[in-house]
Amino acid sequence: MGPRFHPPVTLLLLGLAGALLWLPMAQASTLESLLMPGEVIKGHAKYENECHRCHVLIRDKGQRRFCLDCHKEVRADVEQQRGFHGRNKVASQQECQECHTEHKGRDADVVKLNEATFDHKYSDFELRGAHRNLACATCHKSGKKHREAPAQCSNCHKEDNPHKGRLGKLEQNCVACHGQSLWSRIDFDHDKTEFALTGKHDTTLCAACHPNDRVEKTPRQCVACHRLNDVHGGRNGEQCKKCHSTRSWKKIAFDHNKDTKFALNGRHEKARCESCHREDPYKVKLKRNCHACHQYDDEHKGRYGLRCETCHKDTDWNTTKFDHQTDTKFALHGKHVDTACDACHLANLYDRKLPTNCHSCHDLDDSHNGEQGDRCERCHAPSGWRKQVRFEHDVTHFPLIGIHAAVACEECHLSPVYKKTPGDCNACHKHQDPHKAALGIQCESCHTPNGWQVWRFDHNLESEFRIDGAHKKVHCDACHFEAVETMARDPRACIACHRRDDAHRGQFGPRCGRCHGTSSFKSLNLQQVQHQAPQTNK
Repeated sequence: MGPRFHPPVTLLLLGLAGALLWLPMAQASTLESLLMPGEVIKGHAKYENECHRCHVLIRDKGQRRFCLDCHKEVRADVEQQRGFHGRNKVASQQECQECHTEHKGRDADVVKLNEATFDHKYSDFELRGAHRNLACATCHKSGKKHREAPAQCSNCHKEDNPHKGRLGKLEQNCVACHGQSLWSRIDFDHDKTEFALTGKHDTTLCAACHPNDRVEKTPRQCVACHRLNDVHGGRNGEQCKKCHSTRSWKKIAFDHNKDTKFALNGRHEKARCESCHREDPYKVKLKRNCHACHQYDDEHKGRYGLRCETCHKDTDWNTTKFDHQTDTKFALHGKHVDTACDACHLANLYDRKLPTNCHSCHDLDDSHNGEQGDRCERCHAPSGWRKQVRFEHDVTHFPLIGIHAAVACEECHLSPVYKKTPGDCNACHKHQDPHKAALGIQCESCHTPNGWQVWRFDHNLESEFRIDGAHKKVHCDACHFEAVETMARDPRACIACHRRDDAHRGQFGPRCGRCHGTSSFKSLNLQQVQHQAPQTNK
């Protein structure tokens, strides 16, 4: 610390200081030197007559900034918290004169460094391991400042370096591998590099990857070291870590289900990689459709397209999952269930849409020759052409009633071309006609489908010739000896049938009904006769 003045002396100095404010600078410097308590050290000798460079006038504090203005290295240590003055909180905050006193003479020791008690942890190089037992002079050379002592391992241990320039940049960073206790004890943490050691790499000798201490340009790709271990022969590329881990080649870490867009299920799960990946999978992208790999297994020869998964499962080809009932608009029933796919799908089913009407497949089976249209399902069922035929004959122009309802189809339909089947009775029953067509061929005019003996014709209502009298007992054939269609309708005179019975020989004309009734020729209608008799003059 600087000298302390007594109060009287202090008052004297204050007076002199006030006077100095009015004196020129040269005179003031001379006066200040008169008050200097002693000589400064050799390093400060050139500033000895310039007190203002280090002191604030008549003040003990505030001089620290003057010291730091000159000692810029110390200022940098304090500001950056390095070195002794930056790491020691006391030294970084107190006035410099608290430790470094001046005006003790040219050879005075103002540093006051006690090497025996100095704690090296306040420096930038903490002493550890073998460094603790070294003499200070080993690193701090005579005539050199303490801060100039080398801090890099290579500065002191150049001769101890066995690598001799083979480690590149790492050679200047010995602490990356070695500790301060022994050179043979390596503490290098490989995990802090760009290549962390895991699995079997953790127990591998350094020289296995770093031959001749080579560090720089050491490859990090698996194939660089393990090309001889590649059982794939390079077919699966050089990114081994995509599938394998450092634990073992046989333990595969690659998950095809999660790491790709093609999950391996069924038999794919047990397939060898090479069966699909015949080339580098990172250069040659495989197609994911089934047909790309199984085109030679396709017994359909491409007719069903490339989407095999629509019908087949990945467990085996024979197990199919396609449901024609729900996956299409054409449900399979009856004989369609057992029909082979190729029977209908003759071409690529994705290029050619099949029609769903029966006739598109069964036109050659159509015994009706197209006469009944193409809607086979109106009559037939998928169980068979002759099974469960459900045609409703009553909606045609010839409804089946009476005995016709029990007659087999073949009795009337001699040919499957049903539209050519005649609908008149005579076409089927002409051989059963006891009238021999004398009454015409419109049998339905008299008879009903319930039987030939059941007939309904009423001659009185349905014709212009009333049947009464003896006519009721006369057989139809007696009058209708010619076909009704050719028989003249007019006249219906009695003489047409009874000419041979006319006892008058035609003298009274053909209108027998004027005298005779239908009961008998012998009975006369007297009133009619009198009315018809000629009138005489009186």
